[in-house]
Amino acid sequence: MTEFKSLVENRRSPNNFLENYPIPQEDFQRIFEMVKLAPSAFNLQHSKYVVVTDHDKKEQIREAAFGQYKIHSASAVIMVLGDKKAHEHTASINEGILFLGMINQGQYEDIVQETVNFYESRGEQFQRDEAIRNASISAMMFMLAAKEYGWDTCPMIGFNTEEVSKILNIDENYEPVLMITMGKEKETSRRPRGYRKPVHEFVDFVQ
Repeated sequence: MTEFKSLVENRRSPNNFLENYPIPQEDFQRIFEMVKLAPSAFNLQHSKYVVVTDHDKKEQIREAAFGQYKIHSASAVIMVLGDKKAHEHTASINEGILFLGMINQGQYEDIVQETVNFYESRGEQFQRDEAIRNASISAMMFMLAAKEYGWDTCPMIGFNTEEVSKILNIDENYEPVLMITMGKEKETSRRPRGYRKPVHEFVDFVQ
């Protein structure tokens, strides 16, 4: 409890980063091994990540994000995407539990049909909303996991979605949900934590 409480309390959204702090590939691997355990509706795992560490590509993204300096100083820029057609992968996602004997063929077919029908009957807007919802859950897991391994992150929505999609060649089936800058916080640039509402202002208990 204490370690998690400390992790949450110490996680900040840096306004600037220390330069020349490359993130080891093994750290990314360990972080994403934790991220893959994040919950998702029907276990469809809607989220997809694009990790950008190339300097020139980061500068292109910076231009598409209105010149925000934190993109320049960050060690990496991570685009979090949501798959609007995640339900189309229901069959392949559930093949594993079928082969392991956790469900039988009939149950497998029912899961596939019911899940696909659930999404297709609700239309494209619902599919987009689901992509955003589930990728957002995953993104929070990413930021906590990054902090666990000593890296600071800042979620961002201030960017031109169409331009970033072109720069990174993002398929139209994926919705750009948010951008995360990642690196070592430049603590001398840290701003005081913003006002947080007391619990009673944002929580209602129905008993």
